[in-house]
Amino acid sequence: MRETGQGEEARMDALAGLWRQAGLDARALDAVTLTGADPILPSGFKVGTAAQATIAASGLAAAEIHRRRGGPAQRVSVAMRDAAIEFRSEHYCAVNGQTRGDGWDSIAGLYPTGDGGFVRLHTNFPHHRAGVLKLLGCAGEREAVAAALMQWDAVAFETAAAEAGMAVSAARDFAAWDAHPQGQAVATLPPLVIERIGDAPPRPLPPLAERPLAGIRVLDLTRVIAGPVAGRTLAAHGADVLHVTAPHLPSLTALVIDTGRGKRCAALDLRDPDQKARMEGLARGADVFLQGYRPGALAGLGFGPEQLAAMNPGIVCVSLSAYGHRGPWAGRHGFDSLTQTATGINWAEARAAGEVKPRVLPCQVLDHGSGYLLALGAMAALMRRAEEGGSWLVRVCLAGTGHWMRGLGPQPDGMATPDIGEDQVHDRLEESRSGFGPLVAVKHAAVLERTPAHWALPSMPLGSHTAEWAS
Repeated sequence: MRETGQGEEARMDALAGLWRQAGLDARALDAVTLTGADPILPSGFKVGTAAQATIAASGLAAAEIHRRRGGPAQRVSVAMRDAAIEFRSEHYCAVNGQTRGDGWDSIAGLYPTGDGGFVRLHTNFPHHRAGVLKLLGCAGEREAVAAALMQWDAVAFETAAAEAGMAVSAARDFAAWDAHPQGQAVATLPPLVIERIGDAPPRPLPPLAERPLAGIRVLDLTRVIAGPVAGRTLAAHGADVLHVTAPHLPSLTALVIDTGRGKRCAALDLRDPDQKARMEGLARGADVFLQGYRPGALAGLGFGPEQLAAMNPGIVCVSLSAYGHRGPWAGRHGFDSLTQTATGINWAEARAAGEVKPRVLPCQVLDHGSGYLLALGAMAALMRRAEEGGSWLVRVCLAGTGHWMRGLGPQPDGMATPDIGEDQVHDRLEESRSGFGPLVAVKHAAVLERTPAHWALPSMPLGSHTAEWAS
């Protein structure tokens, strides 16, 4: 592995550790070039290293699949600045010359509570907003919400919200999270889990094609950022990615535009028997089934990992969760912002900045990092399926990605780093058409010298395509 810049050993260790976790041949690491150094964004964490390592690992996996299909060996390079910019891709996405905004609801965010603590509300989906307001018994205005929360203790409101199925977290520091049963459960999990869940004969990788993942079919049943980033990454390397959502499920259009590049998108309501049968047909023809619903939700509809393995022996199931599959919070709702708050990251950022209330990371590191880990796991499992056979389950959780980033160590004086301004990213943007209008969006940061990553299909509104595989 060739590297330039400061902190070479730490960046090498970060990438190599992920590569080993995926069970892949360490000799492939000699083909990677990493440039740049942390700090790249204002943070007390090595967010640039996290971005560079996860993107490089997914890019190298694509190059390795292409080599195993009979293609030539090739170098993979990732500049830390490019990786950090891609970790904020949703902020730079513009249609018709206008950015779409961050999609945050008017009452979402951080609030103090009566016990001197803080809670963070995620109310970007209408049902989450309505549920929080019902629980608080107040009007949907920030002032009313703030006053109502002063009548609660932080953990008590977090608990009540979780019992009501809402998306809320209390702010903890690292000591409190490490002592929490869920913090202890997350600490036992690696950032990437790949396990065999069924028997099946080896399924060779498709014959050599121009792109590493050409001929690989991916069912993408994810929303928001992490899961869709995984699907977008697989599409960048040539996979046939079919994004399936349901008409009754809420979505954030700005994120759909950014993460929909390279995908076809269909709509199926799995509560309808005929549409559920169509999903079963798609699953039987899929190589990868990518989902990010609350643990157990799809199993109730017949699409849990073991059910999929029985339906399609040899399938690779890729599962995203907020807090992991072990511990008392295994089934809890969560998003990047909430997980940062619950696991101590926001308090650590505040202390690094000398501030007195929790502070968010400079980008959605847990979401984006988890997305690239999901893509890495999917490709690693495809390679293992080709060699060993079997059906496979890949697991990644936001809290686990945060725990891994924390393990990279603090970034001394990181808060003094100038931020990357929007006027400084023009070289990382590309223009394309989309179903929403002329699109400007961030390029992929992993540079493969022989099979350049790109998105062959434009972003389209949800439900634009028929729920079937490309011919």
